[in-house]
Parts: sequence; structure tokens; C-alpha cells
Amino acid sequence: MCIEDLRRIARRNVPGVFFEYMEAGSYSEHTRDANLDDMKAIKLRQRVLVDMSKRSLKTTVLGEELELPLAIAPTGLSGMQYADGEIHACRAAHAAGIQYTLSTMSICSIEDVAEAVQRPFWFQLYVMRDRGFVADLIKRAEVAGCTALFLTVDLPVNGQRHVDMRNGLSVPPRLTAKTVVDVLRRPAWAWRILNGKRKTFANVDGHLPGGPGFGGMTLAEWTHSQFDVTVSWKDVAWIRSIWPHKLVLKGILDPEDAREALKTGADGVVVSNHGGRQLDGAPSTISALPKVADAIGGQKEVLIDSGIRTGQDIFRALALGANACMIGRAALYGLGAGGEAGVARAISIFRGELDTTMILAGIDDVKKIDHRAIASELPGEFAKRN
Repeated sequence: MCIEDLRRIARRNVPGVFFEYMEAGSYSEHTRDANLDDMKAIKLRQRVLVDMSKRSLKTTVLGEELELPLAIAPTGLSGMQYADGEIHACRAAHAAGIQYTLSTMSICSIEDVAEAVQRPFWFQLYVMRDRGFVADLIKRAEVAGCTALFLTVDLPVNGQRHVDMRNGLSVPPRLTAKTVVDVLRRPAWAWRILNGKRKTFANVDGHLPGGPGFGGMTLAEWTHSQFDVTVSWKDVAWIRSIWPHKLVLKGILDPEDAREALKTGADGVVVSNHGGRQLDGAPSTISALPKVADAIGGQKEVLIDSGIRTGQDIFRALALGANACMIGRAALYGLGAGGEAGVARAISIFRGELDTTMILAGIDDVKKIDHRAIASELPGEFAKRN
């Protein structure tokens, strides 16, 4: 009936080390939790006696018409929630008329997904120390027909995710007594993974030191060895110069950074705190959204992720200045719960909840949702931050 139902099913289906990777935030997880709590605090205006017989959920994002203002965000290890998970999620997204964003840290490669789907998709990029390899990834995305590049700018180093550190997360998983028991309790998951197309990070295997499985390093250790704390706005300019299609900067929370983004030639930004997985203590995305949207001033497109769990959340985000939303964990819950059918169900849940919310709010077109759809008084703590 709701995304939380899919979450419960996924928790039963997916081994703990990978489910916990999906769920974890950094440090004390305050920002991860604030993403949800602040979203729920925003009250909507109920309107009555409005003819709602003709409604439209369609919108245009980055020049592409979508059936609703939603896209699937890039998430690493999707193929460990369900075998060939990136392919299944992309197919479900396209069948529903929305877009899918493939992560650099996917299990299936750019080429795997391109061969398995009928439409172009979006690709997410990390800037690593080897700029030649980064340029190669960009070229591969172009050759595969990707129509937009989402440059993640909030991960020069991994946030300290205690759960992953305790689990010693690696791909493939380290064979310890705990992981063996965990996998044996989920034979359907294990059978699918064993027969899946890939079992390591296909986009980076063979290109960077360590090889498949990162030479015994954990994911956190490998990331620390490859990601680059020197990355700057100059790198954005370089990427803009070699990428010919839409470019979006993902990980913008501060209005000053939003104004700087306007100078880069990027086509949009994603208001994101990486699902609360990077700087713990950073603001929730929904509380940061209005100031970022004001700084952008309609000159570029504004998307938002982190904390989108219901169709009402999409409505709230549009009302506070977003053009569309991206879902990460919610899509992974669907994937873990039932593969392509599970992701399709997640999208259907969002569609139905958004449609119902629009009816009860008296707004018949998603393009008409704005600040007037929010109740005039915001709850105390949220109002103080805005």
C-alpha cells in the first residue's frame, strides 16, 4: 500500500550488509532522520469544491517530458539489492514514463544498461583522482546515449558511515560466518545474484587499482584511496567543456554554492545531502530547498532528493521551489522487494499519492503547484530555519 510496506519486504529479502548499506546515514544519522522529519512537518492547504475532473501530472525536466515530476536517483550497489538491479530499475522507470539515473558505482555497467533498455537514461559521475579515467567514463556515457550527466559534488571523501565500517562492507561480500549465515537465510537472493550479469562494480573494474573486489579493500577503504579532495569548480568547468549534453550538479545545499553553480554552464542542480550519508548536521534537503531555489531564481532547473517517501512529499517539494524530485531509497525498497515489478509498484504508489494530494488541494496541474499550496504557518523549528 505504501513505500514503507516495500521497505519491510526488502528487509526480509536482502542480506543485512546490503540492506544496512542502503539505510545507513553518517555519524549519528541526524541529517538522514531530519530529511524525513522536516518533510512531514510541512502542512498543506486543503481546498474544496474545485472541479478536478481534468488533471495533469506531466512535466518537462531537462528537456524531456515525464509522466510525473519524478526520476530515480543514482544509487550505488543497486545490483546487490536484486541481481541486475540497475537494468530492472531502468526498465521500470521507462515503462512508467519517468527517468533513471545510473550510478558510477553501479553493479551493471553503462554498456550493460544501454544494451538492455530501449531509451536513453541519465548517468551520475564522481570525480576521481585519475582524470583520464573520469574522461573515459564521460565518453562511455556519451557513446551509450546518455542524455544528462549528474555530477555529484558532495563526496570528495566518504562520510563516516558507522554501519558500513562495522560490517566491513565489500563487493563481493567478505565471507565471514555472519555473512554466510545471512546469505544462506535468503536463498532466492543468492541464486539470482549467482546467475546475474555482474557481481562487482562493472564501471570501474579493470580501470583502477585493486581490480574486481578492490584487492581485498572494503568499499570505504577503496573510496578513500580513489576519491579526490582537490576537486573544485575548475573541474566542473572542465567537465562542461567535454560533455555535450545536459549537465546537473548534484549535492547543492547552500545558496552561495547555488549562485556559483549558475556561472558554470550547468543546466540544473539537485538539492541533496546524499541521503544524510555525508555531512551529518547539514540541513535537511526540504529545509534547504527554498533558499537554493531563490538563489537559482528560475534560471536553471532545481531537483531535490533525500527524504522523498510519498506523493505528498513530491507535492511539498514542488510547492517550495523544485521542478521535480528524485527517489533513491524508495526505489531500492521496491527493487529489493520485487525487482522490476517492485520498482514499478513504488512508482505507482508515488503517482497515486500525488494525484490524490492534488485533488484534495484543488490543483489540477503539477505545473501550478507553488508556495500557495503550503499552509500559511510552518511548524516552529522548520519556520526558524527558513
